[in-house]
Amino acid sequence: MSSQANTTTHPHITYLGFPRMGRRRELKRALETYWRGETDAAALLATARELRQRHWQQARTAGACSVPVNDFSLYDHVLDTAVLFDAVPERYRALRQADPLAGYFAMARGGHGLHALEMTKWFDTNYHYLVPELHAGQRFQLTGDKPLAEWREAQAFGLDARPVLLGPVSFLRLAKTTDGSDPLALLDALLPAYAQLLQQWADAGVPWVQLDEPCLALDLDPASREAYAHAYAVLARGRTPRRLLATYFGALDDNLALAASLPVDGLHIDLARAPEQLDAVLAALPPGRVLSAGVIDGRNIWRSQPTRVLPLLEKAIAKLGTEHLWLAPSCSLLHVPIDAAQETTLAPELRAWLAFALQKLEELKQYAQTLAGDEAARAALSGQSALLAARAKAPGVQRSDVRARLNALSPQAAQRRSALTHRRVVQAQALALPLLPTTTIGSFPQTDALRHARAEHRAGRLNNDAYETFLAEEIAQALRHQEAIGLDVLVHGEPERNDMVEYFGEQLEGFAFTRQGWVQSYGSRCVKPPLIWGDVARTAPMTVRWSAYAQSLTEKPVKGMLTGPVTVLQWSFVRDDLPRETVCRQLALALRDEVHDLEHAGIQVIQIDEPALREGLPLRQAQQASYLAWAVQCFRIAAGGVRDTTQIHTHMCYAEFNDILEAVAALDADVISIESSRSRMELLTAFEQFRYPGDIGPGVYDIHSPRIPGHEEITELLRKALVVLDPRQLWVNPDCGLKTRHWAEVIPALEAMVNAARALRGELALQD
Repeated sequence: MSSQANTTTHPHITYLGFPRMGRRRELKRALETYWRGETDAAALLATARELRQRHWQQARTAGACSVPVNDFSLYDHVLDTAVLFDAVPERYRALRQADPLAGYFAMARGGHGLHALEMTKWFDTNYHYLVPELHAGQRFQLTGDKPLAEWREAQAFGLDARPVLLGPVSFLRLAKTTDGSDPLALLDALLPAYAQLLQQWADAGVPWVQLDEPCLALDLDPASREAYAHAYAVLARGRTPRRLLATYFGALDDNLALAASLPVDGLHIDLARAPEQLDAVLAALPPGRVLSAGVIDGRNIWRSQPTRVLPLLEKAIAKLGTEHLWLAPSCSLLHVPIDAAQETTLAPELRAWLAFALQKLEELKQYAQTLAGDEAARAALSGQSALLAARAKAPGVQRSDVRARLNALSPQAAQRRSALTHRRVVQAQALALPLLPTTTIGSFPQTDALRHARAEHRAGRLNNDAYETFLAEEIAQALRHQEAIGLDVLVHGEPERNDMVEYFGEQLEGFAFTRQGWVQSYGSRCVKPPLIWGDVARTAPMTVRWSAYAQSLTEKPVKGMLTGPVTVLQWSFVRDDLPRETVCRQLALALRDEVHDLEHAGIQVIQIDEPALREGLPLRQAQQASYLAWAVQCFRIAAGGVRDTTQIHTHMCYAEFNDILEAVAALDADVISIESSRSRMELLTAFEQFRYPGDIGPGVYDIHSPRIPGHEEITELLRKALVVLDPRQLWVNPDCGLKTRHWAEVIPALEAMVNAARALRGELALQD
């Protein structure tokens, strides 16, 4: 590899991983046509191979000296790791043996009568991984050759490549056991399979491998520290490729001595999130070890500040020299879109501030050339510094009215008028809901007809009147379905919304939108995060018209549906020239105005979704209290001041909430709904110790799976919930919104849910 031979005069340029979906979401389309049975496995795998090869070539053209392989996945890299080491739960084995690809997707999505694996957030990102399901006595073995096959594929293209694999300790820490045993107790059973794989790579001539251990950025207990020392001592035995240990998403801090002591050949660190750690890392790094300096932010889309990056790199190269310094983004580029050059509809000055995956590699090349003495590259970086300095004076970046309102904000703005105990009484009278009230989270299926109408409207081929007539009928149909099913609190179905964050951003100032800025959330699900580039302001109501229209069609309460300030923040690419909490407060004030307008329009139930509240929690405990304080305050500002009779809901999904339940209670929402069906109500065990004061709707079926749950299955989950919760605080709802499902799945699933709730109401009435 060029990284070993060091034939270049500048530091080696690489990256930890690349977006999988393709510039135009080619993988998404290939997956979904395969799942619908419209194409076969050969077509799907051909698309995957084409994307891998295209992305390697694009990265090399942009400046990368070497490429990672095995970062590509048909669904999720953690699932791939579990499959590679045969950590396949017994219920999937027969299907896996008959059809490996069908078994793989059953683990990811369910189907064939099987429940999917649990899914949760990948650290503090909006990417979701499949949680490996293990048990005491688990056996592991190396199965298949995906990493080696992809390395050989890259070699055939003349590329310097290194396989990437989730490291053994992080793999086990991210897993769950079905019997409550400690996953780390399985380390000695797992290590021989890792060692066999390393030997396989060495025999094939692989020079470098990358072992990702992101858990080194977490607070570690003594058992985890010992696990790292033991695991890497074992993996250093025998003949292996050189090993790059990759950490990211934060500083090593008190884990630095441990990381530096591990017998590896290189260490990657995140200098975008934690530039302050460089001095300590340089002092601790053993002689001869490669430092991969993650100086470009792999999580955001703004061009880097040369005045910040160059001093770090100059310090590193002065200590290490060119031979032992690699330049890289801070983490995998999975979390950003591929190419900003596609965004020709953005204002030129805004586009000039952006760096997507390929532009980040181009930036690294400029830094490397500058370190090698290239004056043209240094001049280009000076121009970039001047461009970013001028950004602060661009119109809309700073608004005096927004900043004055924020400065005038009083503590009273974050308060409801009365305590929750009083509100529960008056809301019960105002809404007159039955025991175990049923509802959904908000969205209903985005049908082909709806997507076509939206596309025609955007293209100007469907005028506003015709489009709004279409939306009105979609809302009316959604309400007819809900009333026929027998739901108690209805929703308008959100046909006018393409995305729960983008819809609001399009109506707020300070936001911009890309055409092809897609980022993978899970599986084939992609999101197109807005860009928050300026101060945020609301100029007119955003949701009132359609919510009020829906309420006019029914006597039952219809929920107003809003995305909360923390979630809008987390699921956007946020400006890097203001503290995130300041941007969040601007969002909270804009949403507060919307909440009050909904209330004035007669909407009695308003849901402010915050699925990303846990996602934003800093990885280190010492930093969490500060974040939770401002995140909770922002939600309370958005909901503050409404009447006691107005019921505020919030929704959270696919994350571990056990450790922030006090903060969730501090939101002071009247009702929370949470994802819990994939874990079979496991999350509710936390409520045995923490008595949540409000009402709770634990999700009773998994909307990310095409499975249609039966009445008995939902009843079983509700009985589990009633062991922990008072019947008077239990709501009945799906895990999440239903936009990705089809009506043919949604209607029978909701009918089963309503029937289960009615049956249990009857039982509870008899007990009284």
